[in-house]
Amino acid sequence: MSPAVFSHGDLRLYLLALLAESPQHGYGIIQALTDRTGGTYTPSAGTIYPRLAKLEEEGLVTKTVDGRTTIYAITEAGRAELAAREGDLQGIEAGLNDSVRLIANEVRQSVQEAMKSLRADLAAAAREEQKVASSSSYREASARADERIASREELRRADASINEFRARVRADLRTHVAKGGLLPAQLVSDLDTALDTAARSVTAALAAAGLASGR
Repeated sequence: MSPAVFSHGDLRLYLLALLAESPQHGYGIIQALTDRTGGTYTPSAGTIYPRLAKLEEEGLVTKTVDGRTTIYAITEAGRAELAAREGDLQGIEAGLNDSVRLIANEVRQSVQEAMKSLRADLAAAAREEQKVASSSSYREASARADERIASREELRRADASINEFRARVRADLRTHVAKGGLLPAQLVSDLDTALDTAARSVTAALAAAGLASGR
């Protein structure tokens, strides 16, 4: 789903619907929109906060400042507008549901294509091994084929480790913020630095391994 799914006035109405479920701070609203669109639409603060301010001016929402956190809540006037436009809201939600289903289908298709590619690679490796079996360099070729197969397996493990790390850190961050915790900018900067350092280490290790295998 493209951000264009929220045509003129749709995002405004959907913000009221989110606040009708429960009061929220701005980041919580952004995260809710991200979750409900399957991660395809993450609005910026520059998109959300001006709309919240406009809704407040119109008397449709109120805000309460608690320390460094601003909580937005729908008013009775906001609920009345939401009720009056119930049909429009249902249309918006139907579009969101269609988008999430489309994303799920695309993910399944990608997994199927990846499995198909892996099977083709394994089959090609097996054919290559059979081809060199009768040659004098069979042992060397067999060892290379085994290394390639082992490398593909290690690549799969690396992908799984990266995905697990991403999911765990993302869940921890979301849970922390959802519970009202603060997310300091320095923490995110430190995370960026640590990830960049890890990536550079992997790149250097791969380069060293390439030189060693070329000797």
